[in-house]
Amino acid sequence: MPPTQREPAVVVASIPALATRFAARCASAARSALAARGRFALAVPGGSAAERFFPALAETELEWSRVDLFFCDERCVPPENLDSNFAAVRRLLLSTLRTVPPRVHRMQGEDPDPARAARDYAETLRFMLGAPPILDMVLLGVGEDGHVASLFPGRPALAAVDVAVLFEDAAAKPPPRRITLSLEVLATARDVVIAAFGASKAAAIADALHDPDAESPLALLLRKASRGPTLLLDEEAARGIAW
Repeated sequence: MPPTQREPAVVVASIPALATRFAARCASAARSALAARGRFALAVPGGSAAERFFPALAETELEWSRVDLFFCDERCVPPENLDSNFAAVRRLLLSTLRTVPPRVHRMQGEDPDPARAARDYAETLRFMLGAPPILDMVLLGVGEDGHVASLFPGRPALAAVDVAVLFEDAAAKPPPRRITLSLEVLATARDVVIAAFGASKAAAIADALHDPDAESPLALLLRKASRGPTLLLDEEAARGIAW
């Protein structure tokens, strides 16, 4: 029987406090996952969530050698490109963990056939986590249009079913070609954490939380994530909600 759906939890605080809170939550989730399954499967983003949270996470005591690090999405660029999410994660997190690195499962954004790269990543997820693959934790940022990972409003990828990883060839934000986890995979994670900072995100956050008919990727994720997603917001991002 699937778990009973719960309302999203909302935490509003300063960005340093949110970073500390996320690091502690990640450590707690890792301990539980290691005790239950012997590994901790964490999917991470690039962007502002990585910039603001990963320095604190890098200083947290985790058994990193037992962590499987996956990616929520990737741009179709080489891994050394400044637009690469892997490049950001390597700079902000992996470079600090060189002596005890996690097991990194990188999306091959440079593959000349991104659809093939998406299929290969789906196979990796199934091989490591089973079918359907269930991640222990996903961390996501939010775009001004309410996009999460590389799932954008109105795009076919948002409605895909029975697909774990997708190739998006016309994202509304450059670069347009991307690989992304599906909404299904994100929504079935055991712990979904969404971070948003700044006034430019306030309308998307308020819409997703207060409009039951909202169709943004964020709104759909909040409704589909049955294990109780958590929003970590600074005061500017939270200005449109009651808190």
